[in-house]
Amino acid sequence: MIRIATAGFQHESNVFSAVPATLAQFERAGILRGAAIRAEYEASRSSLAGFWAVEREDPGVHIEPLVFSRLTPMGAITPEALEYLFERILDALRAGGPWDGVLLPLHGAAVGQACHDADGELIKRVRALVGPQVPIGVALDMHANVSPRMVMNADITTVYQTNPHIDAFEQAQACARLLVRQIRGEVRPCSALATPPLVVNILCQGTQDEPMATLLRRADEHRRRPGVLTLSVVEGYPYADVAEMGMSFIAITDGQPALAREIADDLAATAWSLREALNQGGTPMDEALRRALAAPRGPVVLFDVGDNVGGGSPGDSTHLLHRAREFGARSVLQSLCDAQAVRECVAAGVGARMEFAVGGKSDDRHGRPLPVRAQVLALSDGRYEDPGPTHGGFRHFDDGPSAALRTDEGWTLVLTSRGGGTQSLQQFRHLGVEPTDHHILIAKGVHSPRPTVEPVAAQMIWVATPGVTSADLGTFDYAHRRRPMYPLEPGAVWG
Repeated sequence: MIRIATAGFQHESNVFSAVPATLAQFERAGILRGAAIRAEYEASRSSLAGFWAVEREDPGVHIEPLVFSRLTPMGAITPEALEYLFERILDALRAGGPWDGVLLPLHGAAVGQACHDADGELIKRVRALVGPQVPIGVALDMHANVSPRMVMNADITTVYQTNPHIDAFEQAQACARLLVRQIRGEVRPCSALATPPLVVNILCQGTQDEPMATLLRRADEHRRRPGVLTLSVVEGYPYADVAEMGMSFIAITDGQPALAREIADDLAATAWSLREALNQGGTPMDEALRRALAAPRGPVVLFDVGDNVGGGSPGDSTHLLHRAREFGARSVLQSLCDAQAVRECVAAGVGARMEFAVGGKSDDRHGRPLPVRAQVLALSDGRYEDPGPTHGGFRHFDDGPSAALRTDEGWTLVLTSRGGGTQSLQQFRHLGVEPTDHHILIAKGVHSPRPTVEPVAAQMIWVATPGVTSADLGTFDYAHRRRPMYPLEPGAVWG
C-alpha cells in the first residue's frame, strides 16, 4: 500500500486589507484534523476531493488527511497564526510517517506579515522534514504568485486552469495521479518556471474570455507534445505585494528539462505579447447603472469589483447602493457583511421594522453606511450547501448568522456576519429570497460568482468600484514587488 499524507492551508492574502488573518480567524473558520477533513470536503469538487478520487480509483493507494484550514481572503497572516499552522502540519507529518509521498492543497498567494512567501516556506519545511527522496505534489489556485522556492521543493505542481475555478478537482486529481506514478518509478518529473514581469488585470482573467482564451489554447498545443506531464498557466494575484507577484508558467516534463524550459519560456513570451490586452478596465458606476436600468429584463448582474470578497475585501461596500438610490432603482438585491446589524435583526425578530444604517463600516475605502428603513424577512445561521458548480468546487458555506431585509424602496438586502461573497445563489435562497425576482443583482466578486449567476443573468456588467480589490492597480502603494512591471511601469521591457 502506498501511503500518502495530505495537509495544508489555503489563504489568499490581500495585503491592502485592514483585517489581518489572525489565529483566531483561522480557528473560527476551522482548523480541521483527520476524519473531519473528509467529512467536510470529500463530497465536494475541491482539491482535496480530487486527491481522494485517486485513492478510490487505485486500491493500492491510501491518502491520509492530517491538518487543513481554509480562510476567506483578508489581510496578511500574523506570525502567530502562520507558525501555528506550520507546526501543526509538520507535527502531524512527523507523527504519522514515514510516508511514500505528500500532497499539499495550497493556494499560492498566502502572505505572512513576517514571511512573504508563506506557501513556499511551508513546502520548503515539508521537504526538509521528509527528505529529498519522498515525492511532494502541490495543487495551487490559478491566482498563485509562484516563487522559485515553491517549484524547487515540489516534484509535481498543478494549478487550476479555469477562472472561475471549476476544475480544482480535476487538477488535484492529475497532481495525485502523477505523484503515484513517480512513487512507482514510472515518470521522472522535471520542472521549469517562467515569470515575466507582467501583472494581469483581474478583469481580464476570465479563461473563457479573450485574450486569456488564446493563451490557454497555446498551452493546450504544448500539452499534446510527447513528454509533457503537466503544464500550468498561472494568472497571479495583484493584491499581494510580494516579489513573486505576477503571471507565471510551470512546465513539467518526463525527464526532459530542456523541453520544460522551452515550453515555459514560449508561454511567457506569448503572454508578454498580449500584455496590453491583458490589462483593460471596468465600467464606471454611473454608466453601469444606466445600462442596468435600461435593460428590458433582469436580473442584470453588476459585479462589484472593488468589493471582491474572494480577493480579500470586507464584503460591506455600499458604493453601488448609494448610487443606485440616487438613480431611483427600485428592484435591487445585494449581500452586505454587517455583523452588528445582524445582531440587531436577531434581537428584533422576523417581521420587525428596522431603521438603521448598514454596511460601510470596515474602513474608509468601501463607502459610508447606508441608512435604510426595512422589515426583517428571515433569519438564519448562515450555513447553506450548493452541490452545483461553484468557484473552487466548494460545497459547504458558512456566512455566520444572517438576515434578509426588504427595504421601503423595494430592495432586498441579505446581511451576513462574515464576508461570504456571492459564490452561490443559495446565499439568498436559503433565506427565502429568489434572485431572479430582482432586476439588479449586485454580486460581490469578479469571476467567482460566474458559475452561479451566468445561468440566470440577462446581462453581466463589471463595475469599476473603489476598494481593496480595485481593478485600478495604480491606487495601491507597493513596496516589495519587482520593478519594472507592466502595466504599473508602462514602459517595462522584457525578453
